[in-house]
Amino acid sequence: MTHRTPPVAARQRGVAMVLVIWLIAFLTVLLGAFSLIARTENLQARHLFDSTSARYAAEAGLERAVFELRRPDQLVRWVGDGRPYEFPFGDAVVHVELTDESGKIDLNTAGDELLQGLFVSAGLDLDRATALSDAIQDWRDADDNTRPHGAEAPDYKSAGLSYVPRNAPFQTVSEVQQVFGMTYEIYSRIEPAVTIYAGGTTPNAAYAPLQALLALPGMTPDLAQQLIQARQQIQPGQGQGGAAPLTLPDGTPVVANGGGNTYTVKSRATLPNGASAVLEASIRLGGVSAAGKPYTVLRWRDEETSR
Repeated sequence: MTHRTPPVAARQRGVAMVLVIWLIAFLTVLLGAFSLIARTENLQARHLFDSTSARYAAEAGLERAVFELRRPDQLVRWVGDGRPYEFPFGDAVVHVELTDESGKIDLNTAGDELLQGLFVSAGLDLDRATALSDAIQDWRDADDNTRPHGAEAPDYKSAGLSYVPRNAPFQTVSEVQQVFGMTYEIYSRIEPAVTIYAGGTTPNAAYAPLQALLALPGMTPDLAQQLIQARQQIQPGQGQGGAAPLTLPDGTPVVANGGGNTYTVKSRATLPNGASAVLEASIRLGGVSAAGKPYTVLRWRDEETSR
């Protein structure tokens, strides 16, 4: 006699089998999701660790720069003419470049020729360069008299702007973005060349970055590059030796003496895995600040850590 399983029991076993399969599938998905979350959190933790390590290594570059700039021995003191310095810090390699702010164009003191040269070298035609030069001078002067191609309060109001010229010196470099006719694109081109900390009417060519050199009368890109390469080959405190003296197109000698005590320090730290961090700070040396540091931070900018 053949024994047959009751239909109800067979259905129950079938339902149980389906439930087991669904449960296994659910656990598989759950474990997969947990594994993905764990991996993501691990990557985030690694990224945070790398970015923090690189950031502090970049800050070490700034501190090292301050130490080297304050050395009493001129023969080993670092030079603020843009030449690169590199050193290891833990697992990172730190690359530092210094620019003496006396080599930049001061927005509060530069005249027509220099400002116009700056904008022409940034790719603007002479008419627009003249207008921006006049607008900058209208912004910083104490009167409400509009220069021939400049802009004063009525021009800003007519353009629908919610502010008017300060009629006082620029307080920050980025403030020049508010000047009538200025755009962020133009600002990004001139920003490496300008400052409010130099005080002179002409940049010191011994420390000037490329963008500032190109603003000088008669300067060409090739000549500017040659000047930078030549001056960076001169060792601290050694002078030019028997080489021909460095001069500008008008014959003015390039003299490294008389630099200021304000510098822009750009420090990049790179880890073995390629992660990096960059900071750029404008600092003023001298004395000890309230925080116990031998310098004062005037401007600070970080860049994202990347690979």
